[in-house]
Parts: sequence; C-alpha cells; structure tokens
Amino acid sequence: MSDQFKVMTKAMLTPLPSIDRTQQVIDALSDFIESSRLQAGDRLPTERELMVALSVGRSTIREVVTHFQALGVVETRKGSGTYLLKPVSKATIHMPLSLDTAHLRDALLQTLEVRRGIECEAGMVAAKRRTRKDIAIIEEKLDEMERVHMAKGTSGPEDLAFHLAVYDATHNPLFKQLLEQMRGSFERFWTHPFDRQDFARRSFPFHRTLFNAIIAQDPEAARAETLKILDVVEEDIKEMSK
Repeated sequence: MSDQFKVMTKAMLTPLPSIDRTQQVIDALSDFIESSRLQAGDRLPTERELMVALSVGRSTIREVVTHFQALGVVETRKGSGTYLLKPVSKATIHMPLSLDTAHLRDALLQTLEVRRGIECEAGMVAAKRRTRKDIAIIEEKLDEMERVHMAKGTSGPEDLAFHLAVYDATHNPLFKQLLEQMRGSFERFWTHPFDRQDFARRSFPFHRTLFNAIIAQDPEAARAETLKILDVVEEDIKEMSK
C-alpha cells in the first residue's frame, strides 16, 4: 500500500460494521472520491487496498466496482487498475428512487408505466444498432432463460439478464444506468410478486419473438413484442392483487 494512500485512508476510510456491506462500500468509496477530489483519469485504490481499508471481502469490492461501471463513472483497465471517468459524490453515485405507496399493487403498476417507456425504446434502439456479438449474447441469455423456465416453470435472474443484454445492444450506456438507478423498483418484477411463481409466465413466448424482431432489425416489431410482455405483466398484477 502506498504511503500517500495510507495517509488518506487513515483520515477518510475506516472499517465498517457488518451490515449492508455493499451499500456501505458504495457510500464510503464515493465519499472518498469526493473528499480526495479525484478527477476523471485518476486511478482508484486497488482491490487489496480497499479490502484492507474497509475490512470487507473481495466479492463485495467487485460488486461495488461493477455497480460503478454500470453507472458509467469508472472503467477497469486490464493489468492497470480502475480509473475514474467522471467526478462523483454520494449524492450523484446513488440516487435511490422511492414510491409513496404502501401497496405492492400500486408500486408495480407505477413502475410498469416507467418500464414501458424505457423498455420499448430500448428494444427499438437495439433492433437498429445490434451487432452480431450483441445477437450472440442476447441469444445466450434467452436460451438460459428458456432452459430454466422449462425446468422450473418460472425464471427470475435469467429474465433480468435477458433484458440487460437488450439494453447493452442499444450501445447507449444511459439505458443501463437508468436501470441501475431503478434496480430496487424494477427487481420487484423478478422476485415473484404476490408470492406467485407463475407471475407473468404467459409473457415467456414473447421474449423469443422480441429477440426475432431485434435480429430482423425491425424496431416497430420490437416495440410491439415488448408491449405484449408488459401487457401480460399488467394483467397479472391486476388479477393477482385482487
């Protein structure tokens, strides 16, 4: 560990209590970046330095770095380290979104309105810009989603991975950054709302037709298939919340 980093971490980074590690590391690292006045192009402390300074494991540090990468504020260069792409603070790196409702039904319907706007546009843009590599990745995620669905009758993380691959195919990092900021709200759709394993199961075939529309570079078809998925989600929210 460098002498300069030892001096800075002694004043700014201290071991954390063992609760909500990931969010605490996000807050601690963003505070460190702001307090140290790091600028775009500056290298962040190494994994080992962060692990020692914050008393957390490697997996937590990597999860936080992945979170920062998804937000487009850092990049990792192989063999060199992780570098800041833009100055950040705790206020800019983590902007939690909340809904003023105590009812899951209302929260899901309100979030669904936002999903319609973002996911329809993402599907259309992906259809226009997708590359052969994008197609291969989306198909890989779709195949895994279908495999799990056929085995268990449902899917969760695999469904999310498919939609993330579509976002990546837009080649517009803002789509993924928006999802990262709204992850808490969006993930409600992939955690079996109302304790129903069959939630939105009827939307399963439309993921394949959405993929076909993206292959065909047909934005309008991609939009239509995305709407079919989300229409099923809306119907299930209303039916299962009765």
